[in-house]
Amino acid sequence: MVAAAAVAALLAGCQFFPAVQQTALPVPTDKDGYYAQPVVWKDCGDSQQCTTVIAPVNWDSPADGAIDLALVKHLASGTKQGSLLLNPGGPGGSGWDYVYYSGDSVAGPSVVDAFDVVGWDPRGVGQSTGVECYTDPKQKDEQLYGTFDSPYDTEGWIDELTAEMEDFAAACKANTGELLGNLDAASNAKDMDMIRALLGDEKLNYLGYSYGTYFGAVYAELFPQNVGRFVLDGAVDPLQSDFESLKYQMAGFDSGLRAYMQSCLDGGDCPFTGDVDTALGQVRNALDTVDAQKLVNFDGRVLDSATLATAIIENLYSESYWADLTQMFTELKQGDPTLTFTSADYYNQRGQNGTYDSNSNDVYIAATCADGDFRTDDASTLDRIAEIDAFAPILGKYATYDDFAVLDTACTHWPYPRGADLPRTFEAKGAGPILVIGTSNDPATPYASSVSLAKQLSSGVLISYEGEGHTVYNQGVSCIDDVVDAYFTQGTVPSSDPMC
Repeated sequence: MVAAAAVAALLAGCQFFPAVQQTALPVPTDKDGYYAQPVVWKDCGDSQQCTTVIAPVNWDSPADGAIDLALVKHLASGTKQGSLLLNPGGPGGSGWDYVYYSGDSVAGPSVVDAFDVVGWDPRGVGQSTGVECYTDPKQKDEQLYGTFDSPYDTEGWIDELTAEMEDFAAACKANTGELLGNLDAASNAKDMDMIRALLGDEKLNYLGYSYGTYFGAVYAELFPQNVGRFVLDGAVDPLQSDFESLKYQMAGFDSGLRAYMQSCLDGGDCPFTGDVDTALGQVRNALDTVDAQKLVNFDGRVLDSATLATAIIENLYSESYWADLTQMFTELKQGDPTLTFTSADYYNQRGQNGTYDSNSNDVYIAATCADGDFRTDDASTLDRIAEIDAFAPILGKYATYDDFAVLDTACTHWPYPRGADLPRTFEAKGAGPILVIGTSNDPATPYASSVSLAKQLSSGVLISYEGEGHTVYNQGVSCIDDVVDAYFTQGTVPSSDPMC
């Protein structure tokens, strides 16, 4: 659930325009040919240009076919220092959409002045050659919102979920093909280095959020000599197992919910009563009992505990969403699930008309199976859920139903082996300073992950923020923004953690 849910809110309601397509290019037969391909940028908005480049499906066999990568750049408004590549997270987040729709606010004013800020859709995502699994939105609805004949936490439910994930994986293979086996972070890092060269930059400057920090860490280990100014905000710990990462993430969401609850009780019109622990028990009770209530949305979807957990989590990504969460809980207490589905739909990037604005959920599963270690985990799905429930006793179990349990069963039956070999260490020896930003109560990528990554990197510099929410740069926290902007524009590195 490191998916860029916060980006979903930014993009909701936007109309999506295709990137400018180049004339079809011959597929190079070696890696050098991809690095030397011609690139034609065309205007596609105010101070913005778009293009499409090609990359090999498999970097280890570059003559065996190519994919498209969609790029957009917001042109530097002042004296240009170079390019700054940006990724908003995921797996499945669209860097193209993020840059295209953010305009001048895509980074701090001084950074936008000095750099062409470039967003791209990673392989499989959005306007690049995409992962496609189910083609009918109703099939996606059934996958994301459907209920089961057997209760959650039973072997019968696992059997139903396994059959569903086998069908899903088969659809992904049939509709995506060989790309499905080449969605790993190492292949994406190689795409990033090719983009660096095509932008004409000797070094890659990079801003990665959330899962985008993983791309950055892999790139730094594979290409340390090409690392320019790197900022990794809301870091993923690349040495943590997939299960441990999700377990700590669920605890992070519990911690975020606790902070929300204190704020709710301290304010007015809070639908909960008592102290924080009592009120959190009321949330757990709502999760425990919602399946039996069978609350029906206006479009016929039936609310279950998995969807309720998704809706809660969506509203924990930013403190600015807390008022929406209070309203959602208030209406749910009255038997109205409308806002709950609205929040879950934002998370899943489902439009009001029942169609999906992106393929992010498909990419999330496919990329996790390409990189991850779920298929080698001998523990049963139910045992792992019980472990998460003990570790994150409010949301944890229920958040697993549409996340960990899906990944664990899907990856076990994935039709392709793991992707390209990933680094086993992340020292990035020889790279310049890399800033790693951690927020003390980040619910999605806990602060400890940023601390760990900063220590692993031989040139890692930890920047800490005491606060709430997932990622923090360019969100109005001057202590963070000033440090990052000075680093990008002047190369200034703090002598110690500013502890913002």
